[in-house]
Amino acid sequence: MKQVYFDSAATTQLLPEVVEIMSKTLTNNYGNPSSSHGFGRSAKALMEQSRKQIAKHFNAQASEIVFTSGGTEADNLCLRSAVRDLGINTIITSKIEHHAVLHTAEQLQREYDVNVQYVNLLEHGGIDFKHLEELLSQHSKAIVTLMHINNEIGNKLDLQRAVVLSKKYNALFHSDTVQSVGHYKIDVTETPIDYFAASAHKFHGPKGVGFAFIRKNSGLKPLIFGGEQERGLRAGTESIHNIVGMNLALEKAYDHLEEDEENITDLKQYFIASLMSALPGVSFNGFSGELNQSTYTVINTCLPIAPDKAGMLQFQLDLKGIACSRGSACQSGSNQGSHVLNEVVNSENLVKPSVRFSLSKFNTKDEIDYVVSVLKEFAS
Repeated sequence: MKQVYFDSAATTQLLPEVVEIMSKTLTNNYGNPSSSHGFGRSAKALMEQSRKQIAKHFNAQASEIVFTSGGTEADNLCLRSAVRDLGINTIITSKIEHHAVLHTAEQLQREYDVNVQYVNLLEHGGIDFKHLEELLSQHSKAIVTLMHINNEIGNKLDLQRAVVLSKKYNALFHSDTVQSVGHYKIDVTETPIDYFAASAHKFHGPKGVGFAFIRKNSGLKPLIFGGEQERGLRAGTESIHNIVGMNLALEKAYDHLEEDEENITDLKQYFIASLMSALPGVSFNGFSGELNQSTYTVINTCLPIAPDKAGMLQFQLDLKGIACSRGSACQSGSNQGSHVLNEVVNSENLVKPSVRFSLSKFNTKDEIDYVVSVLKEFAS
């Protein structure tokens, strides 16, 4: 059976060279980086070299990169510490953020009685910057948390505008950049962001490792207590092979950024055109059908399929060897539907099946032709 993977927003295929360097590190550099002997110093050197190289991609200092288990932990570290330790009493966010942010904000509201404000969304899920400024003008001691790239509909935030506006009102700014790190350049000297989160498995690196950018002298304190690893900000023995793998994956991503973006954008254009030709009445959720307002890696499509057949669509696609997502993979076991689509899709289209196809450098036009043919057959 043909196997087609269009779910790279959920996780990406490991690069072969990343597998190779991780295996080499596991075999040869197994010392604890906190140990003072040669085995430990060797592991520590690899880790700090990786930290410096990762920081360079963002024009950051090595000390501003804190290794974590992934984006969710990084989001929690930044938001929880801002409220707990910096006196932040207002979180300004949107209702289409990743649950790593939304559920953290809700929990902080319960624990610390923090005020959670949701910025209005424009048509297709765009941020209402006028309303954001109103909220900022009304609340001091605030942190704004808005994701750079939406993981479900691919909407792209004007990060520079959002950060500069927040700074105008002396608010802190955090962004879940899990879907953009490795796909877009972020320069923290040009964009005065305070914190952002990244996860290696979104840019062809390993699962279970990521990092938080935490601007120097931020005053944040640890979420996990124990040892003094990560300059006291994240206790626990660092996963050296994962960190080394993440570093190489990020290096490869930025070395080939322009080439990959051009090729994947071409695939996305072809996918959209093929869907529109084969399935009259198809539409695209959020801005995912607009190349200049969404990421080049995500298409979230609302399919003209009768409601009585819609429930079997994902099952049928899986039977045909096609991997994709209805909503985000993080909530695939939920019966509540996508909180993002519930906010941005009209009632008429909410009853139709929406599918997210997310692309990578490993996809081809032949795979797109196959997927579109399967969808056309199912819809007929």
